[in-house]
Amino acid sequence: MDRSLRVVLAEDSVLLREGLIGLLSRCGHEVVAAVGDAQALVAAVEEHTPDIVVTDVRMPPGFQDEGLHAAVRLREKRPALPVLVLSQYVQRTYAAELLDSGDGSGVGYLLKDRVGQVEQFVDALGEVADGGTVVDPEVVRQLLRRRRDPLERLTPREREVLALIAEGKSNGAIARELVVSEAAVGKHIGNILTKLDLPPADETHRRVLAVLAYLRA
Repeated sequence: MDRSLRVVLAEDSVLLREGLIGLLSRCGHEVVAAVGDAQALVAAVEEHTPDIVVTDVRMPPGFQDEGLHAAVRLREKRPALPVLVLSQYVQRTYAAELLDSGDGSGVGYLLKDRVGQVEQFVDALGEVADGGTVVDPEVVRQLLRRRRDPLERLTPREREVLALIAEGKSNGAIARELVVSEAAVGKHIGNILTKLDLPPADETHRRVLAVLAYLRA
């Protein structure tokens, strides 16, 4: 594309942020704001009404999904706002929400490590700004995996353990019912949480999420 874009950039890494500012400027675009956290991203968009937002996923304070969550919120307010996510990670919940936002146009999700050439990034920026959709194939693969039955990866025994968890039974009660050791139950639960893509966090919270997955399937 030939037109100059007004860009709001959100990236917590100072070196990468400055590098992107230089790259975008050399390509004829204007970075009207460059910020390092999600709250500042929302404020910058409200102040500058840019042509496109480029944002990372993980940002302060929690370094979880703050940038992507902010992008989803911005698209809720302005469905036509083009957003290009540039990240190392696929945050599947909010990625799906972002790609479903508005009418699905003017969104992109690229993985930093898989952008092989500067021209690839610049072309994606222009395409998203013009209302197109650009999504890395790896992002698509992970989103499709999320939409399949999340329990299909569990063994019959793991499904049995998960069903007992859903009944509110403790590890000890599960062990007694299945006539196995508590250590074996703990190992099954660890496998269940891994296969359901529930990363290490508060153990009780992960068990609740596993039960919700079981009930939805």
